[in-house]
Amino acid sequence: MTSSLNRDLGLPEVVAISIGAMVGSGIFILPALAYEIAGSTVVLAYILAGLLVIPAALSKSEMATAMPEDGGSYVYIERGMGPLLGTVAGIGTWFSLSFKGALALVGGVPYLVYLLDRDLGSGTVTAIALSIAALLILLNIVGSDVTGRFQVGIVAIMLVAMIWFVVGSGVSIEGARLDGALDPGSSGLLVATGAVFVSYAGVTKIASVAEEIENPSRNIPIGMLVSLAFTTLLYVLIVAVLVGVTPPDMLTATDAPVAVAAEQTLGTVGVVAVVVAALLALVSTANAGVLSASRYPFAMARDDLVPSSLEDLHPRFNTPLRAITLTGAVILVLIAFVPILQIAKLASAFQVLVFVLVNLAVIGFREGAVDGYDPDFVSPLYPWTQLAGIVGGLVVLTTMGTVPLVGAIVITIGAMAWYYVYARKRIDREGAARAGVRENVSQRATDRTRGLFEADAEYDVLVAITENTSSDARRDMLRMATDMGRLRSTTVSVVEFVDVPHRLFAGDHADVLADDPPEWLPTDGDDAPSWFPENHDVHRPTRTSGGATPVGRSPVTDTRIEYREIDSEDHNRAIVDCATYGDYDLIVAERDRAQFHQRLFGGGTDWLLENAPCDVLLVEDDDFDGADEIAVVANRGAYDPLKLLFADAVAEETGAEINLLQAIPEDAPESQRETIERYHEELLSILTVPARSTIIEADDEITGLTRFVGDADLLVTGVDRTGVSARLLGRPGNQLVERVETTAVMVQTHDGRQPGRLQRLLMNYLFN
Repeated sequence: MTSSLNRDLGLPEVVAISIGAMVGSGIFILPALAYEIAGSTVVLAYILAGLLVIPAALSKSEMATAMPEDGGSYVYIERGMGPLLGTVAGIGTWFSLSFKGALALVGGVPYLVYLLDRDLGSGTVTAIALSIAALLILLNIVGSDVTGRFQVGIVAIMLVAMIWFVVGSGVSIEGARLDGALDPGSSGLLVATGAVFVSYAGVTKIASVAEEIENPSRNIPIGMLVSLAFTTLLYVLIVAVLVGVTPPDMLTATDAPVAVAAEQTLGTVGVVAVVVAALLALVSTANAGVLSASRYPFAMARDDLVPSSLEDLHPRFNTPLRAITLTGAVILVLIAFVPILQIAKLASAFQVLVFVLVNLAVIGFREGAVDGYDPDFVSPLYPWTQLAGIVGGLVVLTTMGTVPLVGAIVITIGAMAWYYVYARKRIDREGAARAGVRENVSQRATDRTRGLFEADAEYDVLVAITENTSSDARRDMLRMATDMGRLRSTTVSVVEFVDVPHRLFAGDHADVLADDPPEWLPTDGDDAPSWFPENHDVHRPTRTSGGATPVGRSPVTDTRIEYREIDSEDHNRAIVDCATYGDYDLIVAERDRAQFHQRLFGGGTDWLLENAPCDVLLVEDDDFDGADEIAVVANRGAYDPLKLLFADAVAEETGAEINLLQAIPEDAPESQRETIERYHEELLSILTVPARSTIIEADDEITGLTRFVGDADLLVTGVDRTGVSARLLGRPGNQLVERVETTAVMVQTHDGRQPGRLQRLLMNYLFN
C-alpha cells in the first residue's frame, strides 16, 4: 500500500456515519411517494427493503474485515470479480453517492420552506444548498476525525427529535388508516419496495472508509448490523406514525410529509423539531456522501484505473485532497445545473446492481480460494445468504421502472468504455472469481477427457465420400477412421454418396461386397499401404492392439470395414440421414473450401455441421503420410476431449508426438497462465503417447498459432461456431487451416455443436 490514512473512526463514529448515510431522503422524502404506490402497505415495504439489504451488509462486512481498505464496494468487486467490473462498480457508486449527496441538500429545502411558510425562490434555495455543500467539502478536507465527530453530533440531535416524534405522535394513530399495512398480497408492495430500497443503501457505505476505522474486524460488522437494525426499526415506526396520523390526501400532497404529520400531533414545537431533524439528517446524508464517495476515485487511483493524482494526500491533514475536491465539484455542479431528483433515482438503481455484485464478489473470493483472503468476520449461511441477496436485488431492480434501469445501463456502459480506453492497458491482473471459475472449468474439462479415454464403448464411424473425393483423400480419411479402432471396438462404414439429378433417383445401391471393393479401398495383397495391417479383409476384423494395454482400454479391439454406395440428390442431407438411421457415433467427411458467398448464405458443410446427429471430423487432406508431430489447438476455451482422443489414436499408430497449443493475450495475468499450465499438465498425464505443451502469448491468436503449427504433420483444431455468426464472422479454425500447409482435421462434437452465446462469451473471457 503506497499511503497510510489515519485510523480515527471508532464504533460510535461508524454507527453514526452509517445511520447518517441512511436517515435522510429515505425517510423525509420517500414515504409520501411510496404511499401513493402501495397505500398503507408502505410499512411492510420498508421492512422488506431492510431485509433485502442484510445479505449485502453481511457480505461487505466479511470482505471489509479481510481487506480493510478505503474504496468499499469497488475494492471488493475489483478483487473478486476483476478490474472491469471493479471499474463499473467504482465509477457507478461514485456517481450514485455524489447524486444522493446533492439530492439530500436540495431535498431539505422543502422543510425549510414549510417552517418559514414562504417561497424563498429557486435562486436562494440553490445558494443555500451550495453553501452547505462547500462547508461539507471543507470539513472532509480537514480530516475524517473532524467529519466523524461532526457526524456523531448531528445524528444524535436528529435521533432525539425523531424519537420524540414517534413517541409523541404514536398516541394519535388511527388504527383504521393502518389496515393492510402488513399485507404481503398488496399489488404495489414490490414496486414500493423498489422505491424505498435506496433508503438503506447507506448502511454499507462505512466500508468505503474502512482504512480509517479503528479495529475494523470488530467495528465494521457490528457498526453495519447495529445501524441497519436500528434504522429499520426507526423507519418502520416513523412510517407507521405518518400513515396513522395523516389524512391520505394531505400525505400525498406534500414534499415535507414528516413536518405535516408533526403539525397534526405536536403543534408548532413539533414542526420546528422535525424540520431541524430533517435538515440535520439531510446534511448528514450529504456529508456521508462526500466522505464515502471521495474514497472511490482514491482507491481506484491506487489500482491504476484512474489517474494517479487522485491518490495524493493533503500534506497537513492526510486526506485524499484531489479525490474530495473532484467529488465536491461534481456535487456543486449537480446542485447548480442539474435536475437532481430524476438523476438520483437513476443512480439508485445502480446501487441495487452494486449490491448484487457485492454478493457475487464474496462467492468469487470463497470459490476462488484466494491467497490471503482471511476475514475475521464470516458471513453466515454461505452461499444461501448471498444467493438470496442476488435474487432479491434483481427482483427489486426489475420493479423500479424502465428509466432507472436504462440509467444503470448507461452508467455501466460509460464505465466499461473508460476501462477499455484508459485502464486496460495499465493493468495485468484479474479477479478471484474469474481465476476460480477458470480453474473449475479446466478441472471439469480434464474430468471429461479422462472419462472419454477410460470409456470402453463401441464407436461406429461413417466415412462419407463423394465422387469429387480424391483417392489420396479417401485413403487418408479411412486411415483416420480405422485409427479410432485402436481405442474402440469399431465398425467403419465407407459410404460413397453419388449425386444424381432429380427424378433419376434410383435408390440405394446394394452393398459392395468384399469380392468387389473399389480400387482405392485396401484389400489383401502386396499393394496394400504400409500403414494398413496385413491379412485384413473388408468384412472381417482387421486390427488388434499389441503390447501394453493403456488403462481403461480393451486389450483386444476389432475394426470391421464396410463399403456401400448411396444415390442422392443432396449428399450432405443424405449423409445426415445415413448417420441418423445408422446410429453412427462419428462422421468423417472432407472439408469443403467454401467461397465467401457460400459461407455467407450457408453452404452444404454448414448444413451438415448444424444438423449432424453425432460427432464430425472434417478432413483437409494434404498428402498425409504418417506424422512425427501432431498439433492440437484449443479453440476458445478448454480442449474438446474428442480432439485429444483422435490425436492420441493417430499418434499411437504413427509414432508421433502431440503438441498441445493454446494462445493467450500478451498482457494475460500470471494467474491465467498458471491455470492453463496446470490444465495442460493434467492432459499430458492422460494421453498415452509422448506429448508436450506450448502456451503462446499473442494478441493475434491465429498468427501466433500459425507460427507454431507450421512444422506439424497434422493439425487438429475445432469448428468453433456454426450458424449465422460463422457465416458473418468466419470460423477461427477455418482461418488457421487455410493459413497452414499441412493436413488438418476440424473436430465438432455433437454435444458441443451449438454452444450458447453466454457459454462462448464465458470461454472467451476466461481463456483468451
